[in-house]
Amino acid sequence: MKKIALFLLLIIVFSCGASKSKRVVTTKKTKTTKVSTKPNTSTSTTSNSTTDNVVKNALAYEGVKYKYGGTTSKGMDCSGLIHTAFIQENIKMPRTTSALSKHGDWVDLKEVQKGDLLFFATRKNSRSVNHVGLVTSVRPERIEFVHASTSKGVMTSLLSERYWYFAFVQARRVL
Repeated sequence: MKKIALFLLLIIVFSCGASKSKRVVTTKKTKTTKVSTKPNTSTSTTSNSTTDNVVKNALAYEGVKYKYGGTTSKGMDCSGLIHTAFIQENIKMPRTTSALSKHGDWVDLKEVQKGDLLFFATRKNSRSVNHVGLVTSVRPERIEFVHASTSKGVMTSLLSERYWYFAFVQARRVL
């Protein structure tokens, strides 16, 4: 019984991040044409249908409970949700939040599009990325994203919600 209580406590303390991540400092890049050598990281050549399919894949898991390290409909963590949604479209993505936070290109929040990744620091007194979500909809003053929350499982939230707004660290474009 003590082991179970300790395990539950550890899950609560370490929300969504497979390992300690390094502090991420975001800086705005100047507009340049960049040729990526990484596979599957083209910045604007991916079709809208691919983006729509990735978002649809992620939204299909809404309501699935949170499970640390999970990548199935039996349970998902935040990076597992992203990894699974992309892999269903044959797009290889890193498995951890920390690795995802270095993948693709940095995007200014004003330029965020459907299919971009949003990264958050949810630990108290820390700006280290430990949570990720996938943008599902962008309208003026309203960015929606799907993610796996430790308390409610896979769900859709608004970036304008106080909690997410203050936890936001960076956005990255991977499609």
